[in-house]
Amino acid sequence: MYAIVEVGAKQYNVKRDDIIEVDRQVVEKGQVIILDKVLLVSKDKKVVIGQPYVLGAKVEATVIKQSLADKTTAYKYRRRKNSHWEKGHRAQLTELKIKSIDLGL
Repeated sequence: MYAIVEVGAKQYNVKRDDIIEVDRQVVEKGQVIILDKVLLVSKDKKVVIGQPYVLGAKVEATVIKQSLADKTTAYKYRRRKNSHWEKGHRAQLTELKIKSIDLGL
């Protein structure tokens, strides 16, 4: 059984006991979060596709930790102009462990 869920502006293919990193969610470590924007659910040979979301379907996940991603660096260099800049960025992430997928049927 798997599902495709939308968290923020991104979509994730999840199964039970998967660990995914999503954009920062405002929840404490150890709390249960319910992802109700389920786009597709598949169980055995049955596939339910939402328009845009599957009604009644939900995915329960537990927050493992809040962390920062690896640093990415942007560098701009203008040749012969004695001009350049460098900026760094670390995305804030929330790590989730999928507990269950409910079809809602």
